[in-house]
Amino acid sequence: MSNTKCPLCGGNKKSATTTFAVDYKSGVVVVRNVPASVCSQCGEEWIPDNIAEKLESIVESARIGQRQVEVVNFAYTVAA
Repeated sequence: MSNTKCPLCGGNKKSATTTFAVDYKSGVVVVRNVPASVCSQCGEEWIPDNIAEKLESIVESARIGQRQVEVVNFAYTVAA
């Protein structure tokens, strides 16, 4: 992830982690420690496309399994 300027405020984007949450009709998925670029000034977050694809897979797995609440640590999903 690059340390580029934030297109919203002009602050510096830095590599960090964030928490991703989605409420799909029958449940909620929370994924912690997701790699992202975060603006040091306004706090806006950007998740890279390859990470977003993995998040979609995690959410789909929870939906198919009909889990009402799923909390996942992203670092552990990458190793799996």
